[in-house]
This record gives sequence, structure tokens and C-alpha cells, in this order.
Amino acid sequence: MSNYVIVGGGSAGCVLAARLSEDRDVSVTLIEAGPRDTDFYIHVPVGFFKLVSGPLTWGYRTVPARHANDRVMVYPQGRVLGGGSSINAQVFTRGCPEDYDGWAKEGCAGWSFAEVQPYFVHAEDNAILGGPYHGHGGPLGVSSLDPHPLTLAFVRAAQQAGLPFTADFNGPKQQGCGVYQATIRNGRRCSTAVGYLGPAKGRRNLTVLTDLAARRIVFEGSRAVGVEVAAKGRSEVIRADREVIVTSGAIGSPKLLLLSGIGKGDELRRLGIPVVQDLPPVGENLQDHMDVDVVYELTGQHSYDRYKKLHWKLWAAAEWKMFNRGPVTSNLVEGGAFWWGDRNEPTPDLQLHFLPGAGIEPGIDGVPSGNGCTLNSYHVRPRSRGSVRLASAEPGEAPLIDPNAFDDPYDLERTIDGVMLSREIMGQAALAPYVRGEHVPGTGVRTRAECEAFVRQVGRSAYHPVGTCRMGSDARAVVDPQLRVRGVEGLRVCDSSIMPSLVSSNTNAAAIMIGEKASDLIRGTASGR
Repeated sequence: MSNYVIVGGGSAGCVLAARLSEDRDVSVTLIEAGPRDTDFYIHVPVGFFKLVSGPLTWGYRTVPARHANDRVMVYPQGRVLGGGSSINAQVFTRGCPEDYDGWAKEGCAGWSFAEVQPYFVHAEDNAILGGPYHGHGGPLGVSSLDPHPLTLAFVRAAQQAGLPFTADFNGPKQQGCGVYQATIRNGRRCSTAVGYLGPAKGRRNLTVLTDLAARRIVFEGSRAVGVEVAAKGRSEVIRADREVIVTSGAIGSPKLLLLSGIGKGDELRRLGIPVVQDLPPVGENLQDHMDVDVVYELTGQHSYDRYKKLHWKLWAAAEWKMFNRGPVTSNLVEGGAFWWGDRNEPTPDLQLHFLPGAGIEPGIDGVPSGNGCTLNSYHVRPRSRGSVRLASAEPGEAPLIDPNAFDDPYDLERTIDGVMLSREIMGQAALAPYVRGEHVPGTGVRTRAECEAFVRQVGRSAYHPVGTCRMGSDARAVVDPQLRVRGVEGLRVCDSSIMPSLVSSNTNAAAIMIGEKASDLIRGTASGR
């Protein structure tokens, strides 16, 4: 028996396991369904494109998308120690301060930007940036990329299109264009498994169990007392005498609560699941960024696509091995921007990612000549809301995932704005020597109506699902601002699923912050330490 049992060894779960086990007087067990993070491609930054659709994910698919041509979309979720932080593109952005102030206004006391900023700083080990918005010496390695020349041309082009340059997307203002920082330390990925669990290895009070799938939370009355897992063909219970902490992500966390009898009572009974707590909001409020890729063919070997050829691959491997530099140390998603589609919005509502290569993102083909680049965009504050529901009471069956993308027409309009902005930037003089022409969507798509059809056909998840165990103080909340599940005892959810609203950026930094703050909430220590 442990004091704390944590279910899910992803971004937030690894943070919690490391932080809680700092107290040698408590015992912590971390359960992860996937394997340890031993895959070579996890640790080389360039390897992310091989991971987001591979065996280290759950292999999820969505239900047919009603507003996107009834397409069934790939929905990557990490199934490995480190979770999303082990398979993502390592882009380090937090969102804007107004996002977190919005959480506080939604009834999440203690979660304003001023109150969560110390956790961002405490987590961070930034190689170059300092001041009140950045930390040095924390577990999470963050560094500036050595960008490809084509990425620098993109940054110049964005400035020619009217976007100001910024050296820091995580400062007081988010808008502008520049080169992303990434969760990379010394040329290698710094996942939470590396940055947080790595230094915690050998602690006698920390047990990390991998390849162990949770089936349900075990209750005695209304109190969570353990987790039933599938182990070697049979079930066993790992007990917790203080708390069970669920950190299985925006898909896995609501799924586990539902399998455990916490959710909409009528639906649970229909599936034959005994109701522990009738809590209808579980699995609702799913939000995600819907990404659209615009792909260009280049005039020559100006991108990382040259490294698809064997002799260039060998050169890149040698450069990395001998000098710890070169293409292997790139996350491929090097440049970016935050800007407006709707100028009535107080903060930027579009985010862009520039990749000096083509065919990197799943479902996007390369270009005929083999040399291309990609600029993708999405609307950062979608109004559409989806859901996660059970297909059956069988723990091994995938849930029904419905992002409900573009249900609100406003989201569709802003997504089209993102495509238009992408094209405007890519048409600037700084990129003219490199760009031969637009490959996707191509010259046949020009009007907003044509762009709408394109967006419905190709829009995909940006891998940022949140919100399905919403935090708040009202009847629509699953957890309170202390992250305790309403109506039961000894149970918290502490991951991206608790976000009441999606942050205006990539989500991994925010998930890590949630893990940091949750550890203080559980221990009752002061914020920021």
C-alpha cells in the first residue's frame, strides 16, 4: 500500500510523482499503461514525427466529424512514460496571462496568472531567458533552437507581412513572430520522465510501474481506496491510504472516471456500470485546436527534406554524434507566430507553426520534387465543445471521442483566417528565392468558400485536447479548484483535463504547471515555494 497512487505517467503524472516523493515520509506509486521511455526516437528531438502515430500512442480515432465531412480523424495520445511530453514536438509556449485570469473568472480561485506564474518559473531551467517570466535550475530543460536558414526566412517574411518580431513568446505579451523555444536540453528531449523522474530514480518511497493498465478506481463507500489494474492476465488492486490521483489526460482521465462509476448516471447504468457518483459533466467540455497545414514546394534543396536521402541521413547522424548539433537536434517545428484573425479579440487568436520540411505531419504528403516546407495554423480559443464517452464497460475498448470541431461557425471563420494569414506570409519577398509554388491546397483554392471546403476536408487535431474533467465552482465542474472530484473523497484529477478553457497556445507547459501546483495543493504547501 502507498500513501498516493497516481494513475498515468504523462506530463503531469511524472511531475506529481517526483514532487510528492520529495517528502521521504510519504510513499508514492505511479502507474503507466505504456512502456518506459527507452525508444531511441523519444530522446532525439527530430524523432517526434515518427512517434505521434506509432506504437507509443493509444491509436485512438474520433467518431465521424459532423462538421468536417464525416471524417474519422487520428487522435494521438501518448502511451509511454512521459506521455505527451515524450512524443510531442517539444514547442514550449504557455499561453497568455489573460488565459489564466479567465480561469479565475470562471470560478477557479487560485488559478489566476499571478498565482500560477510561480509554478511555471519553478519548473523551468531556461538556457538563455531570465527575468520574472522564466526560471533557471528547475527540472524542465528549455532552450532556444538553432534554426534552419529557411526558418529565419520565414521570420523575416512574417515581419514583412506586418507581424512584429518577438524573442519570447512566454513574456507579458504573446503577439509577434519568431523562433520557438523547446523542451530540449543539451540536444536531447527533456520530457517530464527525463526532467522530473530521472533525478527521482532510486528513491525508496517511489515506485514506478509501467505496462500496467488501470481498469477502474476502487471505492469503499464514497472514498477512493485504490486502483484495479490488469496484471499478467488477472486483476489486482493497488491501494492508497491517502489519495488516488488521476493524471491520464483529457481522454484517459474521463474514461477512467466513467469506468469507475463517476459520470452521467443513466448512461452508466445502461452500460451496466454501478453508479458511485452521478456527475454528468464528466467527459463533457472537450476542447482542442484544429490544425490546417499549408504546404509549399521549394526551388531546390532548401529544407530538411534533403535528409530523407541516405547519405544526408548519415551526415546528420555523424554531426549529432560528434558535435551534438545539426538536424537531429531540431524539433522540426522551429518558427512560429501569434496574431489576430478577429481584431476585436483582446489577445491573438491565431497560432502558426513553421516547419522547414514537408510530409512531416501525419496525413500530409510531400511535394513532387521532394523539397518543401509547411506552415500550419489554428484558432487558439475555439468555441465548439465536444465529448468523451464510453463505448462499453470494457476497459480495453477505446472511448468515443467527439471533438465536435467547427460546431460553432465562428471557429471555422477564424480557421480560414489562419489559412489566409499563412498564405500572406508565404508570399512575401523574404521567401521568394526559396518557394516555387503552393502544393496544398494549391491554386484551385482561393475564395473563402473554397477555403472553407478545404478546412473541412483537412482540419485535424493539433494534439491539444483539454477540459473533460472541468475545474470550477459550479454544477458544470467535475473537480473543485483544489482538483478534488466532486461528491467523493480521496480522489483528484490533476492534468490537462481540468482546464475550464483551452489556453491560447500549445498545452504541454500548462499541463506541467498543473502538476506542479497540484503537488502543493495535495501537500498543503505555499504556492511557488
